[in-house]
Amino acid sequence: MNDKEKQEIIDNSWDIHSQVESAYLNHPAGAGDDGWLEKQRLLMADMALHLLQTSLKPGEIRLDKLRNNLHAILTIGDPFLPKAELKQATEKLYLD
Repeated sequence: MNDKEKQEIIDNSWDIHSQVESAYLNHPAGAGDDGWLEKQRLLMADMALHLLQTSLKPGEIRLDKLRNNLHAILTIGDPFLPKAELKQATEKLYLD
C-alpha cells in the first residue's frame, strides 16, 4: 500500500469518525445506566478509528500515539472481557 492509498483511507476514516463521535456524544446513557455499555461500544469504535489513523499515517509510527490508542481500547474494552484483565495489561504499555 503506498502513501497515497494510506492517506485516502485516513481521509475516509475522518468521515466515519465524525459519525461515530456524534453518536457517542448524543447517546443519552450515563455511567451505570442500562445503555452505558452500548455507549462504550461507540467510544471503543471511535478509539479504533484513531488506531487506524495512527497505524496508516505515512512515515514512522508514533509510538506515543500507538500506546495511547491501545491504552484507550484496552481500558474501554475491559468491561466486555472482564476475565481477560485488559485494564491491567495497560500498565505495561508505558514501560521502556
